[in-house]
Formats: sequence, structure tokens, C-alpha cells
Amino acid sequence: MSVLSIPPSPARAVPPRSSEQGRRSSGCPTHTPLPTSRSTAESTPTPTPTTPPHSTTSARSSATPNSPPPPEGCAQLLGWLTGFGPVNAAGVEGTGSYGKQLATLLRHNNITVREVSRPNRRTRRSHGKSDVLDAINAARTALSGNSTATPKTASGPVESIRALRIVRGGAVKARTAALNELSNLITTAPAALREALRDKQRKALLTACAALNPDLTQLADPTHGTMLALRAIAERIITLNQQINQLDKHLDHLVAATAPTLVDLLGIGTDVAGQLLVTAGDNPERLHSEASFAKLCGVAPLPASSGRTDRHRLNKGGERQANRALHIVAVVRLRYCPRTQAYLQRRTEQGLTKRDIIRCLKRYILREAHTAIMKDLTLAA
Repeated sequence: MSVLSIPPSPARAVPPRSSEQGRRSSGCPTHTPLPTSRSTAESTPTPTPTTPPHSTTSARSSATPNSPPPPEGCAQLLGWLTGFGPVNAAGVEGTGSYGKQLATLLRHNNITVREVSRPNRRTRRSHGKSDVLDAINAARTALSGNSTATPKTASGPVESIRALRIVRGGAVKARTAALNELSNLITTAPAALREALRDKQRKALLTACAALNPDLTQLADPTHGTMLALRAIAERIITLNQQINQLDKHLDHLVAATAPTLVDLLGIGTDVAGQLLVTAGDNPERLHSEASFAKLCGVAPLPASSGRTDRHRLNKGGERQANRALHIVAVVRLRYCPRTQAYLQRRTEQGLTKRDIIRCLKRYILREAHTAIMKDLTLAA
């Protein structure tokens, strides 16, 4: 999960390495042998409580590949690492999932944490994949300064917004699936039952299906079996509707209290503001500039010039959910904002396509959103 850059302690002698260990760490820009801890997001290196790792060449994981490390394991790992000398920075892969507890502990101990991305496919294909190679890659990335991404602290209201949005999104997907099941069952239901429910609107349909009273002793009859299935699905949809409405109320209050300036912008409601806040994180200092936020959201223009042609193209990178939120704002403003409509007319006369105009609009919208987010999160801090 992580590899720390640890300068050798003056009071502690570095143990000699074997020739095989020297070949393993050849070219690594650290002064001490690297622990062979895992640097993948699937598992976290935590020393076993019974036998703490005193060797600098191996650190076995006591966590399963699908579980985060226990807090005592992170503390034991930190104690083992600091035993080699002062720790200035740490490169952690997966700070938003299995490495979250470790990253939080390192920050609390005044250790700079950097998000380390896994190597590209070409590097993995040419050098192979192992725990040792991943650990060396994380150490090199942290030492070289190429790893400049600051992880989210996840210690404020934005983390609560993220959790509520995950639950709401799951409920909306479950409701959509249940509505599709209800429609399919009505289509294949016996004729009399199908004709009684076919032309009803959604609210009346749910009420009618929830009121069905099948004979439980006659479930072998397709009519009564289908009635029971329709009633169960209707009750599920009604429950999901109530859950979604309750979550919407909580999100409206929480987002408005966290980012009042952001939600006052035209076209930005609770859903869009919540997504942009989640993308930015609780710590606004991780957004070094407006350009970095644009890159993060996938709206930074990419040059696509050749010869005498000077143009930019759409950016297909970044966080696509944030890009989707900005696209919604652009569509809303094209419909209701006179200034945006005038911009569309002017850029169309200059020869730009509507796709390129929307790309430019999303960049301008992000500029306003970035200013509002920095103001709101700074005041909240």
C-alpha cells in the first residue's frame, strides 16, 4: 500500500545486504533497503501482531486481500518505519480506499502523504508485477516529486455528502431496476390482470399493485403468483421512493450549508454542487489552481493543432461524473441564460461547432465554480 522515503538514522547502522537483495533494489534512490510491502490498492502491509517485522527486507501482510488494515496494524507499521529514522514523506496508493486509515495516521503524525498511481501498462509489461517492484515504484515516485497529488482528508462535511450521495445513487439504480421489473411483469401477466394495470400512470400503478390481494393458497395459479410478485415490487419501489426523498432533504440542507455560494450560481443545484464538492474534497489546498481543478474535472482543453490548423479538442480524461455535472449546467444555461445564448451565437458565427462551444462553456462554468468552492470551503475550515 505504501512505501516511505526514510533517510538512514545516524545512530543506527544499516544491516548488510546480500547480493540478491542488492540486485533487487539496484537503482532505487533510497539509502536503506526497501520493505517488500504491498503497494497495490488490493492489500495493505500490516505487520503481524505476534511477530513484528524487525527485518528491513520483508514485511508480511496480516490483512486479507479484500479487507483494509486494522488501526493497530497501521500504528505498528508506523512504529516500525520510524525506527529507521525520521520519515519526511510517504507515497501511498489507494488513499481513498484501503489506504485511507494509513494515510490518516501518517497525516496525524506530521508526515506528508502523496497519492501514488500505479505504473502504466507499458512499464508493467516490460518490468513485470510483484510486491517488491510496486514498492520500489512507489518509493521512486514519491522521491522524484512526480507524485504531486494531495489526497483528500475526508474529515469534513464533504465526506458526509459523498457518503449520502453513494447511498442515494444506489437507491435510484435499485428503483430503476424495480420499475423495469414491474413493467416487464405487467407485460407478461395474465390477460385480465394486464388489462387492469396497463394504462395506469406510475403513481396510480404503484398504488394499485400494492393493493393487490392474492390468495396465498393458490400461488400455483399464474394469476395469483403474478399478483404477489407485483405487490412485492410495488412495495419495494414505494420504500425506495421514501428513502430517496429523505436523502434528498438531508442533502439539500447539508450542501446548502456547506457551499451557499456555489448553489447560488445559475444552473447549479444540490446534485451538481454535491458532485463538484466531492470531486474537490474537504481540503481546498489540494487544488493548487483553477487549471488543476479543470484537469481534474476533464474540462482542460487539449491542443489538437497540426500545420496551419490551430484548435483544441475535448478532454476525455478526468473524473467523468464531475464532467457530467458541468455539462448539465452548460445545457441549462444554454436554455435559460441570455448571456450564454449570446455567446453561443457569437461563437457559431466564428465557425465553432456546438460541441466545441459546450467545451468552452464548461471551462468557463468551472472557473465560476472553482472560485465559489474555494470561498465556501475556506470559510467552512
